[in-house]
Amino acid sequence: MTEATFAVLALLVLAWAVTSGLLSRANITGPLVFTVAGYVLGNRDWGPLTVDVDAPSVHLLAELTLAMLLFADASRVNLSRLKRDINLPARLLGIGLPLSVLLGSLLAAWLFDDFTWALAGYVGATLAPTDAALSAQVINDQRIPMRLRRALNVESGLNDGIVTPIVTFALAVAAGQLGATHEDGAEDGGGALLELATGLGVGLVVGLASAKLLTYGSRRDWITSGAGRLGTFAAALSSFALAVAISGNGFIAAFVAGIAFRAGLDENVVDADNAIELPELVGEILAFAVWFLFGATLVPVFVHNFDLPLLAYAVLSLTIVRIVPVALALLGTGLDGRTVVFVGWFGPRGLASVVFTLLAIEEIGETEVVERAVAAVSLTVLLSIALHGISAGPLGRRYVTLEQEEAGASPGPRSRRSAHHRHHGATMPGGNDEP
Repeated sequence: MTEATFAVLALLVLAWAVTSGLLSRANITGPLVFTVAGYVLGNRDWGPLTVDVDAPSVHLLAELTLAMLLFADASRVNLSRLKRDINLPARLLGIGLPLSVLLGSLLAAWLFDDFTWALAGYVGATLAPTDAALSAQVINDQRIPMRLRRALNVESGLNDGIVTPIVTFALAVAAGQLGATHEDGAEDGGGALLELATGLGVGLVVGLASAKLLTYGSRRDWITSGAGRLGTFAAALSSFALAVAISGNGFIAAFVAGIAFRAGLDENVVDADNAIELPELVGEILAFAVWFLFGATLVPVFVHNFDLPLLAYAVLSLTIVRIVPVALALLGTGLDGRTVVFVGWFGPRGLASVVFTLLAIEEIGETEVVERAVAAVSLTVLLSIALHGISAGPLGRRYVTLEQEEAGASPGPRSRRSAHHRHHGATMPGGNDEP
């Protein structure tokens, strides 16, 4: 990334900060703005800025961004409080997510006959995790039952970390199948499994140790104001960096470290929400840069490879591949069809999918078949940015209106269900009333 690109990015972040409320009222999201800016300014065919998808700095930036957000999302989940209303998130993560990976993989293998089974599995797994940032208006709309907002928020916070081992394993196998072996000569998933185990161990140690150290220091009044947030940021960064340094999976390390950090923190001594604010904020700022890079480097890939099978896959991935597994996962919960479709639709694909795509280019290279896989993921993410971002506000308001109208028409059972939602929405996993 050149100095000019960095300067433009900084100015774009400033412009977004000034106009964010105005754009939000027009249902225009930050990812959409930065993606369009990247495509216009960084496109290799006409853009004035130079952005190289193969540059190590691009991959490092994307990977650090995902690591920060994985740590922040995982540390936002208070496991002890989540147990009070774990049914919906558990169903979405334990049933819906695996079914989405499977269905997306089978669809990729069917539509793209030049894909190996591992490459099809990679595409299915890459597009399974959701990104709550693209439907923030829904998650922050307090008129929508808290139980639903919590489920969507917890799902998006944890599914990218859960799916990372599948993506890593599929990439390792695909590299061997396509003749693009790693430098260490690994041609199957054995090396990937070792990386995952190493990342798991590093994450547990760093997360628990840093939480205990911050609790110990806070209890003895050793920590100055603001230093706790720096310590948490250092924990997130070191979990990723240490795992990578010893050939482990940095994403798994950051994700596990976030869970272990929150579990090991004494919240009677340390304000957990305040402590994890810095890695979350840094991750959000870096995410804007990743969306710019997405527009500059990955959107042109699908433009140059566009055809009907690509479009069909993207549309089906955002609808059938998401909504059918969600419907199956929510069977027996008592939710009506409208609510199930609402939850199913608001599963936008976002940052994790972009980073996994850059990882595929780094691991396998830019062969014709890999470009096609990259194009399938990129088109799906681009459609999701546009459709989910634009529809979040209007569909959220429409859902609330229909629920209120039905509650007024049938005050009996609907009122009881609404009361049930309010009861389960008393506290959020993070310990407050916001998802």
